[in-house]
Amino acid sequence: MTIRRGLMIFLVLSVFVGIYILLSSADAESLRIFISADIRGIVISFVLVFLAWSFDALRLCAVAKAAREKIFFKTAVILTWLHYFGCAVTPMQTGGGPFQVYVLYRGNIPVGKGVIIALTRTMFTMFLLGLSVIITVMVEPGFVMQHALLQSFFLYVVLFVIFSWGLVILSFACPTLIKHWGAGITLILRRFGIVRQNSVIRYIRRIYHEIDNYNVNFKRFFGSGLPSFLKAFFYSCLHLISLFSVLPVLAWSMGFPIPYLQAFMVQSVFLFILYFVPTPGASGVAEGGGAALFSLLLPWNMAGVMAILWRFFTEYLAIIMGAAVAVRMLGWGLSDNIFKKGNENY
Repeated sequence: MTIRRGLMIFLVLSVFVGIYILLSSADAESLRIFISADIRGIVISFVLVFLAWSFDALRLCAVAKAAREKIFFKTAVILTWLHYFGCAVTPMQTGGGPFQVYVLYRGNIPVGKGVIIALTRTMFTMFLLGLSVIITVMVEPGFVMQHALLQSFFLYVVLFVIFSWGLVILSFACPTLIKHWGAGITLILRRFGIVRQNSVIRYIRRIYHEIDNYNVNFKRFFGSGLPSFLKAFFYSCLHLISLFSVLPVLAWSMGFPIPYLQAFMVQSVFLFILYFVPTPGASGVAEGGGAALFSLLLPWNMAGVMAILWRFFTEYLAIIMGAAVAVRMLGWGLSDNIFKKGNENY
């Protein structure tokens, strides 16, 4: 899939599903509430988004320092916007990494380290999303028990977190076993024709190389780079807190104060699920699913409006900035090449 095609799919799905959600949920009262919203809430939401971008950028700087590399804050902000844009134009939100790796490479950071820096950012986010779901459920168990949809999502998140972090721990303790599993999966994919016969050795060598590279860099993170690694974790927490504060602030500005922890948990579950939606940038599903989940906190006639506003502040703004940077800095042709070549490494 090319960048332009992915962007077109994202725009079409987001616009049409967004319009459908608004037409099926909003009414005259929704418009009245939206127009009379407290402007302070809108301003605070913008501030929270800028804080989220800043903490995301500071996280990248800290991860790079833990890997014995240096990223300037301005570059890290650009990397943050490019990540949002790359995720918006690719299925399963996989396109952000290649853009970040390319910009890091232009800044004289080796590709291998660039991949580790980009992956670590994603791992922090996934871990904290899963952890925040578990913690908020422990604090607000009654809210989950009232909604069957949240119960099923919660079970999925818990199982995925246990499985993924089990693999992470196993990769440290038994890297050879992970290599054998990777080689075995490659051979299975060859049998089904997904991997070509003449590419099997190359894929297996690549798997072995990346596992070795992964272990070396993460041992460095937990060695001399531990202070910077912990700082990156701290910035990751501040990033999510800033981002997840947008929804309750927007709701407050329209006269619907909602429990902060419940809003935090709903967003954690939702964002975790969106990572595995096959449409570019989870478009369509994000707007429709957001309305469905936010209806657990708000009246239905405001849930759709809030879902679109929430997406605008937490995603669309960064995607617009990322698109502007990608076109001005890289151009469409180079962006396509980065995506195609980058996915071979990322």
